[in-house]
Amino acid sequence: MIAVITTIASPTNSVKLLTSKIDDNASIIIIGDTKGPKKYPLEKTIFYSIENQLKSPFEIAKILPTKHYARKNIGYLLAIQSGEDLIYETDDDNAPNNHWYVRSKEIDVVLADKKSDWINIYKHFTSENIWPRGFLLDHIAKESSTPRHNGEEVTVKAPIQQGLADVSPDVDAIWRLTQDREFYFERKPSIALPSGSWCPFNTQTTWWWKEAFPLLYLPSYCTFRMTDIWKSFVAQRCLWEMGYPLVFHAAEVDQDRNLHNLMRDFESEVSGYLQNQKLTETLEQCKLKSGADNALDNLVICYEALIKAGLLPEKEMDLVKAWAKDIEPLL
Repeated sequence: MIAVITTIASPTNSVKLLTSKIDDNASIIIIGDTKGPKKYPLEKTIFYSIENQLKSPFEIAKILPTKHYARKNIGYLLAIQSGEDLIYETDDDNAPNNHWYVRSKEIDVVLADKKSDWINIYKHFTSENIWPRGFLLDHIAKESSTPRHNGEEVTVKAPIQQGLADVSPDVDAIWRLTQDREFYFERKPSIALPSGSWCPFNTQTTWWWKEAFPLLYLPSYCTFRMTDIWKSFVAQRCLWEMGYPLVFHAAEVDQDRNLHNLMRDFESEVSGYLQNQKLTETLEQCKLKSGADNALDNLVICYEALIKAGLLPEKEMDLVKAWAKDIEPLL
């Protein structure tokens, strides 16, 4: 296993705790930016400054914008280059809790019924009024968005698995502006989302296996609060063609959330509130190729469609093409 984090801070307590949790043969790739530390003195970490990123063999490193979360793409490529089959991505403010452990691609889950095009997966882990960042606002109160299942656990293979976060879960600015408080989910079985149903996931505590590595790509020319959400929608659409479910786990980290300006977060999320429906409908209309071997081609097709629909600018395709060129020989 190898972990990937991007940061502009010195080693946080969350990252220090993660280093204590992983095996001695595991490591954490730390991607820096123009602001932040020039060194990262912490065992089991490998720090890449902007200068070191530019020295990498990856074309995308030279054209990714700086001061941007999407520089994490370089960390993904470095992790894949290392030959590891499992990438764990997280942020520097997510501390593994007592339920955190290195996941297996083969996992026991309950299967959510296909009752709705949008399923609020948080409602599997709580009866309280909460929803993940990126969820459609007009679906929050719909009864059909609550996941249902028959209670029977089955074993599935899932190359993308998302863990939830306690204390400060990943929610949108509307929830924080109106309900913000410490929050803890219930311990419930992991749940698999059926093909054809949408639920956003994020980059806070997410497990990726080799089949899904091409889908790690983070877009640059959308807002900071939407980059991982739009990435998740593209990944889900491609997973449907690969024949794999998307899996969610009960909370495995406690988020010690960095200070945020909530109105600025809200402004950054407006494009999602207004366009996530159009974006997912555009992805649904994409004619993709079946099979796990076509993940990279399907990713490119999805981004071509999003650009054609006016959801992303043309310059995003330069980065997508560079990503495809960089990652293809590593797969």
